[in-house]
Amino acid sequence: MKIAICDDCREDAMRLKALLSENHDVVLYSDASQLLNSVKNQKEQYDLYLIDIYLDTISGLELAERLRNEEENAALCFISSSDAFYREAYDLYAVQYLLKPVKKEDLENLIQRISIWLQKEKEKSLRFRWRGQNGMIPYGKILYVSSREHTVYIHCRDGSVQECSGKLNEIAKQICGDVFLRCHQSFIANMYHVSSMNGSELMVKGQSVPVSRRYLAEVKRRYQEILFEEME
Repeated sequence: MKIAICDDCREDAMRLKALLSENHDVVLYSDASQLLNSVKNQKEQYDLYLIDIYLDTISGLELAERLRNEEENAALCFISSSDAFYREAYDLYAVQYLLKPVKKEDLENLIQRISIWLQKEKEKSLRFRWRGQNGMIPYGKILYVSSREHTVYIHCRDGSVQECSGKLNEIAKQICGDVFLRCHQSFIANMYHVSSMNGSELMVKGQSVPVSRRYLAEVKRRYQEILFEEME
């Protein structure tokens, strides 16, 4: 598991790291700006963020909010010498709130919970390969998938487009079902992000996705089903 610890007290950070198994990849950050730069600009991603509430520059709560903007599914855990911020942690969907000094048993229980959660997330993620590297994108972040000239493109909610190797047929076998539908020889759409359907065209968050005659009836049926689900 890849874990980021952000604590401006090096002694506390090192103690926390010592409680973690050597099997984990643990990176220490002494201030919020370091961690934010790593996540935002260097595109680092962590399975778990252990964040001290009291930091010098900005509070751990503000740091967590900014991290949530960069990675909405980030697993956040607050570490504090005070229990005064439980409510704020709850509002940020923190997975845990641990009081200093952190007990090894509490940390192990947290790691076990996150491991189970990560496994479930893997089962709900599109796995891809690009330039020799493996990656995953949660289904909920994907708007649609397209292919062109032997390259597959995964179009995401944040505006990014991830290229990957393989064929669209292979992607279809992995993800198509109630959420994703093949709508064209070169397109698969996340039907829960479709805002409208006009003839042979889907509008997905302002982007046009074509629907070919071969798939039109099935796409229209599923689109109407989702409309009724939302009305209920």
